[in-house]
Amino acid sequence: MAKRRSRVPQRTRMVAEKKDGSVAVSKGDSNRKSVKIEDCPTYSHSSGSSVNEMVNQNGGDSEDSVSPRAAGCRTRRRTMSGGRAEHHLLTTKTGKKIYTKGRPPWYDKKGKSLKHPFVIGVCGGSASGKTTVAEKIVERLGIPWVTILSMDSFYKVLTPEEIKEAHESRYNFDEPKAFDFDLLYEILKRLREGKSVDVPVYDFNTHSRDPNSKMMYGADVLIFEGILAFHDERIKNLMDMKVFVDTDGDLRLARRIVRDVTDRGRDIDGIMEQYFTFVKPAFDKYIAPCMDSADLIVPRGGENDVAIDMIVQNVMAQLVERGYDRNQNNRDRHDLVRDDLPDCLPENLFILKETPQVKGLVTFVRDRDTSRDNHIFYSDRLMRILIEECMNHMPYKDVEIEMAGGRKSFRTIGKRKDAMICGLPIMRAGECMETALRSIVKDCVIGKILIQTNETTFDPELHYIRLPPHITRYKVIIMDATVTTGSAAMMAIRVLLDHDVKEEDIFVASLLMGQQGAHALAYAFPKVKLITTAMDHQMTENCYLIPGMGNFGDRYYGTGIDQDFDEPFES
Repeated sequence: MAKRRSRVPQRTRMVAEKKDGSVAVSKGDSNRKSVKIEDCPTYSHSSGSSVNEMVNQNGGDSEDSVSPRAAGCRTRRRTMSGGRAEHHLLTTKTGKKIYTKGRPPWYDKKGKSLKHPFVIGVCGGSASGKTTVAEKIVERLGIPWVTILSMDSFYKVLTPEEIKEAHESRYNFDEPKAFDFDLLYEILKRLREGKSVDVPVYDFNTHSRDPNSKMMYGADVLIFEGILAFHDERIKNLMDMKVFVDTDGDLRLARRIVRDVTDRGRDIDGIMEQYFTFVKPAFDKYIAPCMDSADLIVPRGGENDVAIDMIVQNVMAQLVERGYDRNQNNRDRHDLVRDDLPDCLPENLFILKETPQVKGLVTFVRDRDTSRDNHIFYSDRLMRILIEECMNHMPYKDVEIEMAGGRKSFRTIGKRKDAMICGLPIMRAGECMETALRSIVKDCVIGKILIQTNETTFDPELHYIRLPPHITRYKVIIMDATVTTGSAAMMAIRVLLDHDVKEEDIFVASLLMGQQGAHALAYAFPKVKLITTAMDHQMTENCYLIPGMGNFGDRYYGTGIDQDFDEPFES
């Protein structure tokens, strides 16, 4: 019987900290105080600092509202949506690295998703400290793979009339109609399903979306923050925990003034006019009522350590209930390898016919005494034969051509490739096969994917990917020198499936495959074609192929000091 999804108790409405250090839970906060502008900490004293450096020194948010620029002031530096929380890598104050893109395996040995990420919504007024709260939650959770999504990437593209209003500070960026909630819902829904998304980048100069979007993936924890994060009911229903950051209005105004004057070159009159015309009314009408939807209300933002600790404890309890293991990461390397191997080879596995030429080339590549120059030469020859075999599995169409020869023209029926080809090398050993692919498929495109093995858990971890636009239109060849356990290739396939590439449009090409790895891939993805020049049937306890071909990347690029066959393979 399916378990009911646990929610944070609705009775926990607000977390506060008394002067004596004790904790009080209440439904309101009446201890308001006025804040003078001179009492507000300065974001930066350096004119060359970026907005991310300035925000890192303080706890402000990155929401944008447009107001007139002061005469003689420098131009606005921050023109794009998104903040430091959406960068590829965050470094906390303690020096801990937190990756906000990429992740360990989110699937089992069948290639199916293990679980949904835990979604935390963070709502609050502009400059209330939402981003700071989000980052402190991530830091204290101790989970290295998270996705943080900011709402200010989803402003609507303005019409020429609206752009004119924005430049004259007459357009309201703080009301719901300024955001594209339909797009936001679809992206958040895909992230929750563990799929890839293209997050728009909003240009606040042109009030349009930048052509270069940002690629994001789901993770164990997904944090979504924005001023109207709880406004849309569909989006709110996707959240497992809803946090409202409640900061004194005078303090938020002071932060906005310091931020906009220091960083964005605006004058105080324009800031104040915009605040009382749009920002404050929008907060009272749309944002403040969101408190009723919150599971937890955090006064004083990132300064409230008690509230953040309570959030972290609730999140960890929910993650443990879902099966998250922060120590073993749910599996070890052997969990992705089948123990009960069938007697016959998979039907979707194709091994090159062992002709004397192919066997001779494989012998050169395996031989530890082969010089580097000869290793490169014979490897390149073998790779071209491998790619030629891959092309035999591509779709072709009949074409009628006119043959050139003799005095008379003759017409006949021939074949032409009927698919666009994309090569996806798994860095770095897979990049060796790029030249072979380009020499055979003239119009191919090349992507990149970096998957590294965690030295502690032996899990593959996705660190980088670059795919061509409209990847669903291509037949994709995943290229790697060796496939040992199949864990890296399985992650690459899963990533392509999350990009909506059809399983039957994916091919895995490798110089050498292990029997266990081939069965693991075929078991998980029976429609993916596996193509190799040779297969090894034995593997050491450390998951090295026997006899193998050494560390192919080191031998090919000349980076290995010890050419011992016991070195790890790129698998």
